[in-house]
Amino acid sequence: MELTQLKYFYAVAENLHVTKTAEQLHIAQPALTQSVRRLEHELGHPLFAAKGRNIVLTEYGKYLKEQLAPILERLDTLPHELETLAALERETIHINVSAASTVVTECIIQYRRQNRNVNFKVVQSDSAGMPYDIDISTELRHKGENSSTCIFTERIFLAVPAVGKYAGRRVIRLSEVSDEEFISLADVKNLRTICDKFCREAGFSPRIVFESDNQNAVKNLIAAGVGVGFWPEYTWGAMDSPDVNLIGITDPECKRDIVLTCNENKEDTCEVRRFYDFITDYFEKLFQMSRAVR
Repeated sequence: MELTQLKYFYAVAENLHVTKTAEQLHIAQPALTQSVRRLEHELGHPLFAAKGRNIVLTEYGKYLKEQLAPILERLDTLPHELETLAALERETIHINVSAASTVVTECIIQYRRQNRNVNFKVVQSDSAGMPYDIDISTELRHKGENSSTCIFTERIFLAVPAVGKYAGRRVIRLSEVSDEEFISLADVKNLRTICDKFCREAGFSPRIVFESDNQNAVKNLIAAGVGVGFWPEYTWGAMDSPDVNLIGITDPECKRDIVLTCNENKEDTCEVRRFYDFITDYFEKLFQMSRAVR
């Protein structure tokens, strides 16, 4: 049973006249008659009956017409709905953010001020191979840079209470804090993996005593002397608490890459490319400005 057969049947059922229907559909009358007969054969029931020189619907034909009406009407609206969806999709940028989420959010806000017609769908997913337009991720050392990838490298500092045994320190070996308790940002799997690797290189596993999904909570707990923690150089913002010091780690070298990748997922990638250029420029300015302040 084919869609064309059903459409032909419905048109004949509306007109109850084969010749007139064939003219409307711009097909030969024998071809239309044959299509209806094939449909009757497939269904196993007669759909039309002769009444004098005219035709009428059988009970089976009436039922089929009634059932087809909303389906065919829905099918007629689908092209317009799909075009509307396509237009919306062209104006929607899908972003997967697994690093620097605060910076990305600030960037989107600025971009939207200048481009009110652009929509964003932002997710945080570790799923590989998903069709995101732009991926923002973090790696210890990214390999394979190309024209669709921008890499920004930042140091990872050790955040410690401003008072106590680390007061006044500018640099430190990570092994010196092997006995300390650590405060960590929850749900930042990739950064946690990188920092755990730094600790293993220093010969220990960090004892996590508190995890929070809020950077301010991490900062305040460190300020209160609950423990120490890692603090990325740029993407977590400047340390604005006088009760927390950031110490450079000399051994091992603690750095990570923020990787911005533009994927060619759409037929029309102009809007994605414009935003990708905007966000890479935003990151470049952030990193340059932060270096100047430091």
